[in-house]
Amino acid sequence: MARNFRELEAKMTPEARERVKVKAAELIAGIPLQQVRNARQMTQTRLAELLEMDQGNISKLEQRTDMYLSTLRSYVEAMGGALEIRAVFPDGDVKIDLMNKLSA
Repeated sequence: MARNFRELEAKMTPEARERVKVKAAELIAGIPLQQVRNARQMTQTRLAELLEMDQGNISKLEQRTDMYLSTLRSYVEAMGGALEIRAVFPDGDVKIDLMNKLSA
């Protein structure tokens, strides 16, 4: 019998909900680009069309461990998202604007 997640969440203690929220954030933070694209139900071919490049270049891009932020931003925006970069410190996070501005 399938249950709605909202129903299950409503029965959880606040502490349990917070643990789930933290764990989900950790998992999402570590997802490779290919899995992000798959989760968005987009093929390499469709993404290549949107970025006006060959599908093979999308495959290579997804395997890279180092790339320009502008390339990553274009990849994310082509899927309908927005790229955010944060510096994480013990006393809080700082969002770094890609235009060299800082915001809290």
